[in-house]
Amino acid sequence: MAGKAFASQGDLDGKTITFEELAEGLYAYTAEGDPNSGIIVGDDSVMVVDTQATPVMAQGVIDRIREVTDKPIDYVVLSHYHAVRVLGASAYGARQIIASRDTHDLIVERGQQDYESEVGRFPRLFQSVETVPGLTWPNVIFEKSLTLHLGQREVQILQLGRGHTKGDTVVWLPKEKVLFAGDLVEFGATPYTGDAYLKDWPETLGRLRELGAEKLVPGRGAALKTPEAVEESIAGTQAFLTEMYQSVAKGVAEGKPLKDIYGETFERLEPRFGGWVIFEHCMPFDVARAYDEASGIADPRIWTAERDVEMWRALEQG
Repeated sequence: MAGKAFASQGDLDGKTITFEELAEGLYAYTAEGDPNSGIIVGDDSVMVVDTQATPVMAQGVIDRIREVTDKPIDYVVLSHYHAVRVLGASAYGARQIIASRDTHDLIVERGQQDYESEVGRFPRLFQSVETVPGLTWPNVIFEKSLTLHLGQREVQILQLGRGHTKGDTVVWLPKEKVLFAGDLVEFGATPYTGDAYLKDWPETLGRLRELGAEKLVPGRGAALKTPEAVEESIAGTQAFLTEMYQSVAKGVAEGKPLKDIYGETFERLEPRFGGWVIFEHCMPFDVARAYDEASGIADPRIWTAERDVEMWRALEQG
């Protein structure tokens, strides 16, 4: 592991974009494990769930939308605050940028640090980063749930509990039984838990499961188009979270240092999860947060570009 490139700095190959209709007017924009976006076409307007990382990258989503509708993109929903999900928002010209209160509070607390941190981790995902006008600020902030009607189409925006962050938001189409899950659920991609609440996340997934989605767009990975595939993605995410946290918590209880716990946890998880996208990128951040939570640090510490590199060196090269 000593020669491993920092985070995703070595991941420079382009990805194939897929744009597919899951139900009438409901689309998934996916890219081989890169961050996904969701599109909801209403009677008179369009909603985008997660924006891509820069306005230039958001234009790729807009181009696909324009292949199927010329309706205005009036709504953008932030599933959570991470830069790679939200900094492309300005490209859409949306009237309403919607986020949970907790997501808004995270932007206030750590939005700029997260921006600088993520650009360093994911250079390929921040194409033309100079076009980002600054942090993305919601102008519609909700508590727990918000229901909108895009004409006849009912859209429920729900905060089911803490998980990937404290502000995680899903977008649920109850009639069509389609769920845009953000990074609460991944498929064939490693959950990033650096800002997570690891004891809460599996319980939040239990509430998400109760919605009864028949199709689901995860934060990363292919869109799931059957109830069986939806369950596979939820169960797989839960399994990774549970096994990773249990391994770290055991090491903390035994008084082992973080670097030893990291090595043991990596070795334990790699046979089952090592083939998932961004596994090697996520694991140092995931174990570092799990170590903090198991040690009694309830809220995630702020990641800065400097802390990122210090942690990586300590675990991968120290």
